[in-house]
Amino acid sequence: MRPALLAAFCVLLAACESDLTVSPSTVEWMEWPAEVPVAVPFKVRMLVARPGCYQGAYKPGVTADQSAVTFAPYFLVKDKTPICLPLEREVDIYYSDLDTIGTAPGLAADFARTFEMRAASSVYASSSPSVADLPIRTYGDVTVRLSNPDGSKRNAGGFANKFVDNGCVRVQPIAASGPAWSYVLEDQTDTAGFSYAFVRGYVHDVVTPVCGQTRVFELLSQN
Repeated sequence: MRPALLAAFCVLLAACESDLTVSPSTVEWMEWPAEVPVAVPFKVRMLVARPGCYQGAYKPGVTADQSAVTFAPYFLVKDKTPICLPLEREVDIYYSDLDTIGTAPGLAADFARTFEMRAASSVYASSSPSVADLPIRTYGDVTVRLSNPDGSKRNAGGFANKFVDNGCVRVQPIAASGPAWSYVLEDQTDTAGFSYAFVRGYVHDVVTPVCGQTRVFELLSQN
């Protein structure tokens, strides 16, 4: 059993004694500091898929070991037929992802080293996956330093699309709404074949503005 799922299964046992059901979720996008101090918890911003029309309590399901920090989020929902609002309200409330901040535990290290940042991810799967069925995907890594971590850069990864604003190419998380969630792509020529993809990269400041912005996204990989 994956360590990241132990907490979820503990909740599942408790849910069996009530009218609650564990609804596994996925992380569509994740951002975190590129470098952190040793043994100090740090914040991770995520876009998490909601459980459709069900309303429930969100749980981040975060764990850490000697190699990675893993988020396996889930919702505790009422075990009954969901009540869906009219369509125009469903789109805004239920079918947009949950924009949330999670806390990763402090990571122990005797020297500067990296840990992977992982999360439950979207795949083609059965219609009713269990917590253990969802695959864990690597979204990037975080560097733990004994002192003086660089706080100017944030790593990021997830499902994104190309968004063009006044001729300027931006990277926008696929589950985000509006241009406020998008980032100017640092290399404006590096867009061939980029539409919908799982991307990894980082957000940082540049001296020479790109499309009038000094905070940009450096694309490292896409697939």
